[in-house]
Amino acid sequence: MTSTDPELPSPPAPGGDDPEGTTTAPKPTTAAASRRPGGVGALLARLHFYAGILVAPFLLVAAVTGLLYTFTPQLDSLVYGKELHVSRTGDSALPLSEQVAAARAEHPKGMLTAVRPGSQDATTQVDFSLPELGENAHTVYVDPYTGKVTGQLTTYYAGTPLTTWLDVLHRELHLGQVGNLYSELAASWLWVLVLGGLVLWWRRGRGNRTARRLLLPDRTAKKGGVRRTRSWHAATGVWIALGLLFLAATGLTWSTYAGANFSKALDSLRSNTPYVSTALAGADSSGTETKAAKKVDPSDIDGVLKAARDDGLGGPVQITVPADRATAWSVSQTRNLWPVGRDSVAVDASTDQVVDRVDFADWPFLSKLTTWGIQAHMGLLFGIVNQIVLALLAIGLIFVIVWGYRMWWQRRPTRVDRRALVGAPPARGAWRAMPSWAVALGIVVVAAVGWVIPLFGIPLAVFLVVDLAVGALRQRRTTGPAAAG
Repeated sequence: MTSTDPELPSPPAPGGDDPEGTTTAPKPTTAAASRRPGGVGALLARLHFYAGILVAPFLLVAAVTGLLYTFTPQLDSLVYGKELHVSRTGDSALPLSEQVAAARAEHPKGMLTAVRPGSQDATTQVDFSLPELGENAHTVYVDPYTGKVTGQLTTYYAGTPLTTWLDVLHRELHLGQVGNLYSELAASWLWVLVLGGLVLWWRRGRGNRTARRLLLPDRTAKKGGVRRTRSWHAATGVWIALGLLFLAATGLTWSTYAGANFSKALDSLRSNTPYVSTALAGADSSGTETKAAKKVDPSDIDGVLKAARDDGLGGPVQITVPADRATAWSVSQTRNLWPVGRDSVAVDASTDQVVDRVDFADWPFLSKLTTWGIQAHMGLLFGIVNQIVLALLAIGLIFVIVWGYRMWWQRRPTRVDRRALVGAPPARGAWRAMPSWAVALGIVVVAAVGWVIPLFGIPLAVFLVVDLAVGALRQRRTTGPAAAG
């Protein structure tokens, strides 16, 4: 729930239906006056108003780009069906080493780094690294039943160019580090807007609070009036609140600054993702072996995969090719659907023996929770149902933002002597009506949250400084002539 204050009374547009309007500046009735927020309510109203106005554009961009990213699996199949899928299935797959050899024959340059064996209608994906590609890889797609190369793409951690492009658009708008700030700012303030909006909507219904009034829009209010718009804004926000809080939390886990603090917390709790050890006992690390002797033999991949399968690694896997024979191969499950498969083993290619194993069941709970959260945030954890839920959340957020800005416009003063383009913000100074202990506790809590989530704390501090400066300047202008007299 963003952009405006659902509690603040203000003048409606001509012919509006808001009973709290003051087009002729009447004295407020007892009921209307009792609804005027004070203390915490007024402070939340002002914070919700300004945060909505200033942060909603970033949230709108995140919602639109996230909506585009949600259906990347279907878009990939549509755009890259030739590379990703085969039309004929059911035959026995060729040995994986032959498929890798076919990919190498088609792409002789680069170092073999990873292989994802195909099954059913999925092609085998063979990754080669090249210095000019950086973190990207050149992926060759091979029909596992015929050994025929079906296509080649430049990928980012197995993501197709389209998926990568939409992912970068959502995260940073293709603006690099500066663009990363937009998405982190949106996630840092989304939870504030959601929780603040819920509290304001709950407070507004006091005295006549029912489930219908909280969860459904007011269809009796006049069309085009602020009351009707507010009810749609708030009721929709209530329905999508839990999902938005989830997106904010999971989005922050891999953000630049809050994400770094989250990683430090996992380190301190010993809850980071565990990995298999690929160091081989007794391997020659002195450098006495020749370069040719250290070179990995790609044909070893058949024995490595068989050892991993025999050790219980089922489903889709990725085989990571070591740089030399002194390092073990690693095989890891890549199942994103629930239940998530993330078991991994390290295999000594010289003996085809598993030398280390880490099961997903043994991961620290916080590490599991992070993985589940990220997969759900990306729309992968529960398949098409997950995608539909994310799409509804994005569409709901877009409408909430639009209704918020519409309220801002509808609440503008319309009297000839008070005409304005948009509604006025809630009055400042609400904190003075709060108990001193509440102010002190609030400062401590906000400072702590701002330290953990810098793109919440820094913008809030800047706003407070600017707001105090503007307030002091206006007060000085108002009291200056009186003082001089």
